[in-house]
Amino acid sequence: MDNIILIGMPGSGKSTLGVILARKLGYGFLDTDSFISQREKSTLQGIIDKYGLKRFLEIESSVGSEIICDRVIIATGGSMVMSEDAMNNLKSIGKIVYINVPVNELKRRLSDYSERGIAKSDGETLEEIFNKRSPYYEKYADITVNYKDGNSLEETALDIIKDLKTFNN
Repeated sequence: MDNIILIGMPGSGKSTLGVILARKLGYGFLDTDSFISQREKSTLQGIIDKYGLKRFLEIESSVGSEIICDRVIIATGGSMVMSEDAMNNLKSIGKIVYINVPVNELKRRLSDYSERGIAKSDGETLEEIFNKRSPYYEKYADITVNYKDGNSLEETALDIIKDLKTFNN
């Protein structure tokens, strides 16, 4: 299973699931948002505020395009899916798992996302972001894991592992 790349909307649980999957599988873990924050010495929102959305997306695309690793769970930023170069690279190094969480659940989880560093245009709603990105998540996904109300993160991680084994056979 080379690498496992988790994609999905902000608030879908990619980072938390990534840590659980890495522990269960004995893989490393890379959160691209954390990597970008450390490299740029700023929060994601700080990067967007200072350089603008276009520059942030360029930085994110560059990071996604340059990842080379083995046996790593990679949790991407929610907007990385908008970069064809990044996604083609990620697809070449692993299996893409789309964590599909309905927008009403995302709203519940992200009650205030103004400082979260979500790549969005001024005034763009969570529904608009969801509708714009969903076709990309579906396009690149090898496997889609749909949110199940009441499932724990551990159960979701086990579902992902089971789906990956089925996909690889």
